[in-house]
Amino acid sequence: MNHKNLKSFPDGFLWGASTSAYQVEGANLEDGKGPSCQDVKEVPENTSDLTVCADQYHRYKEDIALMAEMGFKVYRFSIAWTRILPNGTGEVNPKGIEYYNNVIDECLKYGIEPLVTMFHFDMPAALDARGSWSNPESSDWFANFAKVLFENFGDRVKYWLTINEQNMLTLVGPVIGTLVLPEGTTNVLKEIYQQNHHQLVAQAKAMKLCHEMLPNAKIGPAPNISLVYPASCKPEDIIASQNFNALRNWLYLDMAVYGIYNAIVWSYLEENDATPVFQPGDAEILKEGTCDIIGFNYYNTSTVEAFDIQTAVETEESLRDQQSGQAIPGFARSVRNENLPKTEFGWEIDPVGFRATSREIYSRYHKPMIVTENGLGAYDTLTEDGKIHDEYRINYLRNHINQMNLSITDGSEFLGYCPWSAVDLISTHEGMRKRYGFIYVDRSDFDLGTLNRYRKDSFYWYKKVIGSNGKDLD
Repeated sequence: MNHKNLKSFPDGFLWGASTSAYQVEGANLEDGKGPSCQDVKEVPENTSDLTVCADQYHRYKEDIALMAEMGFKVYRFSIAWTRILPNGTGEVNPKGIEYYNNVIDECLKYGIEPLVTMFHFDMPAALDARGSWSNPESSDWFANFAKVLFENFGDRVKYWLTINEQNMLTLVGPVIGTLVLPEGTTNVLKEIYQQNHHQLVAQAKAMKLCHEMLPNAKIGPAPNISLVYPASCKPEDIIASQNFNALRNWLYLDMAVYGIYNAIVWSYLEENDATPVFQPGDAEILKEGTCDIIGFNYYNTSTVEAFDIQTAVETEESLRDQQSGQAIPGFARSVRNENLPKTEFGWEIDPVGFRATSREIYSRYHKPMIVTENGLGAYDTLTEDGKIHDEYRINYLRNHINQMNLSITDGSEFLGYCPWSAVDLISTHEGMRKRYGFIYVDRSDFDLGTLNRYRKDSFYWYKKVIGSNGKDLD
């Protein structure tokens, strides 16, 4: 649909950016913080560990001042579970409470809304030892953590996100380094979707609790939502795209909005003897704990074709990372979309797909949306005079913001836009060399450098975008 005139971004639109605790803070075992699964996992080869990251734990004031200089209206960050509860449950760490109080207060000092993610890939190691998400008690662990957060920060935090990219934790958990399989597991698919179910219940408990404790707050999920295209107009490919859209996207949003399992996904799980076991009260809490807003991460779309059983037997398929998709015999198989360029790190770039994805989300759910991640990972170069010329990032973000504006004009309701990331941080798979930030951090994977901050060209460009409320994208 073409428009003669574009609508303006809404007054009070929340322009900002995102980070996560385990990727940006460092100080991973300082001041009483316990180890998370990220601290004890095997780090990918040639990639930094998480001991220092961007050292935001010690430099949050400097970073937030730079965000304020850009004009941020919101800062999306996560709270490290083990900085608050070192063992996942039990004793609260006062130093952790103090740190996040300081971060929140520093944001508010500059008029920046804190948008807090409760769980971003960092299950406490002590709870991994107790079965992680395979343990039915995990939903209560998470609800208890949420209660501590609401009690300590709810007087100042208006916007909450539950679980970052739960769909990726389920679809590609081994790649992220978060999947714990109990000894003796035979039906891996069933176990994975049992863990997924416990996360869905955990989310519902947290959302219900938020509504009870903080009636003026807004809360929602933060899955990675990417519209799935059919590889052709063959009817079999259309069915494959519907299958994968359901499994990758709608399962998580159907549950967050309506408190029900997606029918296509449930049929798939039945076919594979993988339906989850409900504990008493699960069905009721899933219905009672639904969202006010939808946060979603978008990097690119996916494309799939039909994938029959015989073809699966004759080929070997593998997973690479969150955006690579997968192959499921009799269901769907991801394929390369030849119409799209790729980043230096092999991710397809599809700004128009951003519009298509957000339109589909809004037409299905009619909830206000906030973009919680969207960005370009690239090799950035610091020049001798302290400059970083990242026109490629500016072009990427400009094209996506343009498509968001078109989606708003189409009728979609957006609350804000938080690209990944505010500052350079440790990428899950490629470490410090894969940079996303508006703010350059002077370090490499194995040389901590000065950790000084430098404003990239995109810093100044985004400042102009925010100052014009999205009108000036040049």
